[in-house]
Amino acid sequence: MDFAKFGSKYIVRLDKGEEIVSTLKEFCSKNSIKLGTVYGLGSTNDITIGLFNTHEKKYFSKEFKGDFEILNLTGNISTMNGETYLHLHVSTSDSDLHSYGGHLNSAIVSGTAEIVVESIEGAVERKFDSEVGLNLYNFR
Repeated sequence: MDFAKFGSKYIVRLDKGEEIVSTLKEFCSKNSIKLGTVYGLGSTNDITIGLFNTHEKKYFSKEFKGDFEILNLTGNISTMNGETYLHLHVSTSDSDLHSYGGHLNSAIVSGTAEIVVESIEGAVERKFDSEVGLNLYNFR
């Protein structure tokens, strides 16, 4: 991974073999980014994405292997229990140009990933909401 900072934005390059979610989480922690946005694109050959079932209040995930373009990676940065919390979604395309998308659990970079991280001054903590079954922004 390498990066450059321009004002409140970081231009980040992830390299082949790096796992996107854990690398970004570590990056945010090291750079004291507690609130912000993430967007980017790239390629992967091992990705796990999920869908939250609102009736069962749990995620169902599926792993895909093969060549995939990351068409769009988008998400936000907050904290939960004082730790970096990433909420990322992704859309991908396979070699037949079929698209898949959902909540990004993990993805190994197969070529590169070019990501913009924008830091927002402040912090928003998350709290688990048992009615919804998700970790929601907590503004209190």
